[in-house]
Amino acid sequence: MVDQEQVFAALRGVFDPELGADIVELGMVQDVDISDDGRVTLGIALTIAECPMRSQIEDDTVRKVTALDGVREVTIDIRAMTQKQRSTVMERARKTARENAVPTRVDPKTRVIAVGSGKGGVGKSSVSVNLAVGIAELGFRVGLLDADIWGFSIPRMLGTDERLAANDDKVIVPVEVHGIQVVSTGLIVESEETALMWRGLMLSKALEQFLHQVAWNELDYLIIDLPPGTGDIQMALSRLLPQAEMVVVTTPQKAAQKVAIRVADMARRSYMPVVGVIENMAGFTCEHGEHYDLFGSGGGSELAAALGVPVIGRIPLDASVVTGGDTGRPVAQADPEGAAGAALRATAQRVIDLVPPVEDETCTARIARLVESLESQPI
Repeated sequence: MVDQEQVFAALRGVFDPELGADIVELGMVQDVDISDDGRVTLGIALTIAECPMRSQIEDDTVRKVTALDGVREVTIDIRAMTQKQRSTVMERARKTARENAVPTRVDPKTRVIAVGSGKGGVGKSSVSVNLAVGIAELGFRVGLLDADIWGFSIPRMLGTDERLAANDDKVIVPVEVHGIQVVSTGLIVESEETALMWRGLMLSKALEQFLHQVAWNELDYLIIDLPPGTGDIQMALSRLLPQAEMVVVTTPQKAAQKVAIRVADMARRSYMPVVGVIENMAGFTCEHGEHYDLFGSGGGSELAAALGVPVIGRIPLDASVVTGGDTGRPVAQADPEGAAGAALRATAQRVIDLVPPVEDETCTARIARLVESLESQPI
């Protein structure tokens, strides 16, 4: 059975992006009630009850708490803060800002989508590239971090051989290609054939550097292509970016689905919500209209059902995906009307629907600034 400590740990991943702290630290979580049958009721106080950010905070809270094993249902009671509570929130926010210098250069308002898989060979990197391109095509500012440190393939898939360089402040500047900001070890090493013989600690340190020492411009979304499995990189990510959420990629094959559930289990143990499942290589349709399930069927649906999340995309087996990856022309952009291109663009839209962008200007921020200005005025 889930306990209050686990619920509070999960809620520390729900951020007020304007105040730069989580809702637990800000004292917004006022009540936690857990029934024997796994129903969790939360009392959360906002600056005003009808704040436009209300739905966003509710959605984030539900995803975080539902990710815990044993939770069947989450109910949220939204209430308005008193003037005294607002003052306390501002005091805590200021204290947090002083004590916690920005842990990474990724803005708290940036939605972070980690693309993971239990094993290699399921097309995770192809999905990551095309998701990033597809979301950018929808008009959002997108970054793509190749966290598959020693198995990097993103630069080739995007068709870039530029090198990462530092600016005058000695901070790494991402390479911009296909309208997205890109960082990868493949943009640092001498050539694509260079083997990085790094142990686990160096891998997590490399991820830290990419988050601490990269001058990411303002982003709506940061897509992170994870290495396969449940190792150091995945564990470091949940620590460095608590707002991260995961999309799990699998093939229809049952064996792949059974392996993929492990990375979802790791995500939940790290309080990282699983947004949904993408089934890649979901059958092949020949030019005569015949459909063949070359890698089996049903694996994506079974995985999604086991995790209690939706299937957010089924990407058919399509030679254009391979061609696009080899030539640096992602199919979501190069062939948007083709079977795979259309499916990937639809999947990008589904991700946006499930994890909408944070508003640039929020009610929480306006109220907080108003309270602060009132406090500073003489009585």
